[in-house]
Amino acid sequence: MAGDGDPMDGQVLLLTAAKASVSPQRLPDIVDLTQAHLADRLDEYRREYEVAFDQPDRVGFFVDDGHWETLGHRLGFDEQEADALRRIHAAQLRRIGKELGRMEEFETALDIRDALVIGR
Repeated sequence: MAGDGDPMDGQVLLLTAAKASVSPQRLPDIVDLTQAHLADRLDEYRREYEVAFDQPDRVGFFVDDGHWETLGHRLGFDEQEADALRRIHAAQLRRIGKELGRMEEFETALDIRDALVIGR
């Protein structure tokens, strides 16, 4: 389970690292930098985007398609790094959707939107 502000389960990171075009050593740093940026904007995301789930240690949102490209650019990440973040957040949302029995709902939403998960 995630903790200490890290909303990603270890297995999600490992599986995504295996598929991403980003080194497994770089991926945790990218996630940490992104979470530091997102944590300060939790209230902003709550106002602007649909909450997919809300748990004590993390909150998931459905954001606009292309959100990761824009956010990645803002944070100074290259295209592969931004894509890795998009994949990690989508994988975490799917995992939680499965745990909550809402997998079909989440999959349908991900057809037109991106996922974003913020740790507390």
